[in-house]
Amino acid sequence: MGEARKVPRRPTLLIILDGFGVNPSRINNAVQQARTPRLDEYFSQHTHTTLDACGSSVGLPDGQMGNSEVGHMTLGCGAVMRQDLVRINDEIENGDFFNNAALVSAVEDAAEAERPLHLVGLVS
Repeated sequence: MGEARKVPRRPTLLIILDGFGVNPSRINNAVQQARTPRLDEYFSQHTHTTLDACGSSVGLPDGQMGNSEVGHMTLGCGAVMRQDLVRINDEIENGDFFNNAALVSAVEDAAEAERPLHLVGLVS
């Protein structure tokens, strides 16, 4: 194995810009239409990168838009955490969802009482 190249240590800055999608189009794009001289200077003079913040990159189904919560969780964990939507979809697909004791009990109780059962999750 060759000798390791010594790379000078330099400060690193992590900038998290919630809602700041990267899209070159100016149409309907507040970020591209805004005057951002400091960010423009930073991006032109320093090495930088972007991260995927949607779909399987943050533990959501492919094509599903991410949000601050899943993005921050993924960054904080340093790994992709399967989000509830993915876990529920997987359990429906493999049948485990229908064997969930709490769900089965709620369905049986509602059926026995001849009452509707309302399942509500986070709606946003």
